[in-house]
Amino acid sequence: MHQSASFGARKNQGGAVVRKGVHPALFYGMFALLLAGNAVTGTALLMAPDIARLMGGQNDLVISAYEDRLAQMRVEIDRLHSRSYAQAGDINLQLQELSQQQDVLLEQHQLVRALVDKADRLGLANLDLDMSGPAEFSIVTTADGNPDLAATTDNVVRMMAETQQAMTGIATAATQRADNIIGELGRLGIQTEIPDMTLTGMGGPLLAATGSGESAALVEDANAVMDALMRYKAARDSLTLAPVHMPITGNFRQSSGFGNRKDPFTGGRAFHSGLDFAAPSGTSVFSAADGVVSFVGERSGYGKVVEVEHGNGLSTRYTHLSGYLARVGQKVSIGTPIAKVGSTGRSTGPHLHFEVRRADQALDPKPFLDAGKRLLAIL
Repeated sequence: MHQSASFGARKNQGGAVVRKGVHPALFYGMFALLLAGNAVTGTALLMAPDIARLMGGQNDLVISAYEDRLAQMRVEIDRLHSRSYAQAGDINLQLQELSQQQDVLLEQHQLVRALVDKADRLGLANLDLDMSGPAEFSIVTTADGNPDLAATTDNVVRMMAETQQAMTGIATAATQRADNIIGELGRLGIQTEIPDMTLTGMGGPLLAATGSGESAALVEDANAVMDALMRYKAARDSLTLAPVHMPITGNFRQSSGFGNRKDPFTGGRAFHSGLDFAAPSGTSVFSAADGVVSFVGERSGYGKVVEVEHGNGLSTRYTHLSGYLARVGQKVSIGTPIAKVGSTGRSTGPHLHFEVRRADQALDPKPFLDAGKRLLAIL
């Protein structure tokens, strides 16, 4: 006998088949679940374009924000590049300015060397100025090889300050020494002829300015230093004509001063018109300043005499000599031997009687010789 299979069938203990169907609640639940799933699927299929558009719109927003950020980054990068280019341009500009300063520095150094040489020839060689080496200029670099503009600028400024200090030192020394000479000679009644440094005549067509302003200022500074040197030269030249140098050297002593004294012959008060320097006979006598020998011979009371004219109305007289070493009309300089110490004329022993005269009036030689000592210490 044929038996058909049935869903949910099972046998009992007697072997008979017992049929049992699906529970209605389970069946309807499963049906409802299936229906809901179909509804959701259908709805999804129907709304797929809208969902796609929604998701696409969200992506568009994200992409738009991302692109905005990229745009901002591009702007920032461009700005950084621009700043980098600007910095590179600034570096190049500063290096160009430093190069121009180097040219000014070298020109300044050359001018200072010329001024130092001029100062040396004028007797200002004892200035503490070391200008023997050339001005050195180099770009200072950092450890990574980039130019260190701050350090390089400091070097240039330092070297320019050193050369400027050298120029100032020359001008200051020349001015001070010229003032000392002029002051000392002025107290002696000697007028110093100083060239006029205030001449300002100038002219020419009006043309556009060219070159560096620093270079022009440098030339003006150098001219000012040269003016100071020329003023010193004029003062020093005047000094050579002033009888402020000792007319005797070696073994001597001042034995009598200027003015009233006890006369060595009469014992009474008498005026002494010069300074006496006791020294061995034959000791050399030197001209106390540049000048021209105006008299060689004997004068009453003086014995053998040599006289020298120095200009500015000043003359010097050397007496009681034992011999002559100069002749009338001879040009003599400071330290030129002109005679020998003796004891001729009204004299008690070998000595040099030295007079300084203005318009045939005897002046005290001591202030002249003292001024010469002070100036010698300065010069």
